[in-house]
Amino acid sequence: MFQIALEIVRLGWALAIDRLHLSRSRVRPAERLCLSLARLGTTFIKFGQALSLRRDMLPDDYIAALQSLQEHVAPFPAEQAIREIERAFGRPLAELFAEFERKPLAAASIAQVHAARLHDGREVVVKVRRLGIKRQIERDMRALAWLAQIGGAMSRRLRHYQPELVIREIWTNLRNETDFAREARSITRFASAFTDWPTVYVPRAIEGLISETVLVQERSHGYRIDDPAIKSQGSQLAQDFIDLYLHQILVLGVFHGDPHPGNLFITPEGRICFHDFGLVGFLDRDTRRNLGAFAAAFIRQDADWLLDAAIDLGIIGGEIERIKFRRYLAEIISDYAALPLKEWSLAEVFLRVARLGRSQNVLIPYDLVVLMRAMFLAEHAVRVFDPGFALVAGLQAKGPKFLKAATGDLDWENSLDRLKIDAVTAMQDLPAVLREWIRRLNREGEGLSLSLRIDGLKAHLNRTSNRQVLALITLGLYIAASLLMRDSIGPRIYGDMPLLAALGYGLAAWFTFRLLRSIWRSGGL
Repeated sequence: MFQIALEIVRLGWALAIDRLHLSRSRVRPAERLCLSLARLGTTFIKFGQALSLRRDMLPDDYIAALQSLQEHVAPFPAEQAIREIERAFGRPLAELFAEFERKPLAAASIAQVHAARLHDGREVVVKVRRLGIKRQIERDMRALAWLAQIGGAMSRRLRHYQPELVIREIWTNLRNETDFAREARSITRFASAFTDWPTVYVPRAIEGLISETVLVQERSHGYRIDDPAIKSQGSQLAQDFIDLYLHQILVLGVFHGDPHPGNLFITPEGRICFHDFGLVGFLDRDTRRNLGAFAAAFIRQDADWLLDAAIDLGIIGGEIERIKFRRYLAEIISDYAALPLKEWSLAEVFLRVARLGRSQNVLIPYDLVVLMRAMFLAEHAVRVFDPGFALVAGLQAKGPKFLKAATGDLDWENSLDRLKIDAVTAMQDLPAVLREWIRRLNREGEGLSLSLRIDGLKAHLNRTSNRQVLALITLGLYIAASLLMRDSIGPRIYGDMPLLAALGYGLAAWFTFRLLRSIWRSGGL
């Protein structure tokens, strides 16, 4: 705890000196943050990497710096890995594997990976969690959450970013990342979902060799996505990749959240292979439908519809000045209208709209933050496959089919007309609304009331009631002051004026002034 607090003070002091231009150092603030996280160790490096997901909160230079944080971690001894494997599965290593390579293929802060071969001849990789890492993460994140709570209480500006909530989100994700049984369930879910897809391959987790600390998975081989050997397939791979993500996001409602080049490669048969399911996002049906509306609004260049979709998604909220926000969105749309279609980026539009929501103190739901990261990485992968690929054209070609599969009767394929989509959406939602109303009727019986909402009426009633209360308090003060004056109660000032009566009259006069000013500004009673 002391070390964390000391590093925070050290970082704050350095940033303050930089802001006052008193330092000769050329280290940028974003780099200073990364250096501090690296000094604090493994948990904080993972925290920085997770924080890089929050593109809606942080400037681009901070995102780039945090994404560059590397885990320079030495591998732990093979004997430790073997003991953990035998403890997890309750059998000697020789019974589990015909061959086991003691030198790890890769090592990271959470785990390291060894190559092995099963007794049936299958090549596998064995992922073993680092000893004590879960306990270390719990200790460090608990301290960080406590410091965030204190910082939020002391700083209004920091409180605007809801640091404690952000830290607890990251904490939950780190817990999930260290649970290999959870990752195995995600692998199985994706492998089953894409069994009949000839364009994708997900190496399966080996049944019976899965635990919280050890995961055994099929080993696969192939080309990196930037390998010249697959360049001739680039255009087809780009469209296949778009299809895979449209199916994940819009139909399955669950998607691989980290499709960076290290987690993707192309098999010799030309199939796209996914690795590392530690980061997975989930989207319910309403969110998927709202994402479809957001994409359709962007493609149709409709700022008003784009604003409604952003509000429905929860990336813009609270009391908003609709005209101002619509103007902002129109500017974003006009920026893209001037660009060639191949340079359009749905991920960038989503980010720019999300950053507008920060002014409303809106914290974007975590799964949408993961989606934003996945969209950026997916667009990058598409452009690696085929630099000239028109992403929006690919979405227009295939998107409606997946949207229709996701939303049932809603026909996106033949029309992107907003009125038709809104009407069908309302009809789809009607049964759920009626069911909820009937449940309330059964639950509350005769006590169920029907409410009517009229825009502006609530605010007007609040103002009116506030004025009435203030007028009654003011009247009471005048009466109390007059009684005190009559009975000459309390000490006196200015000769014969009771002090308490003078205070009562003064306070009543102040409230009278406030009441008259409020009425004057509103233009009437």
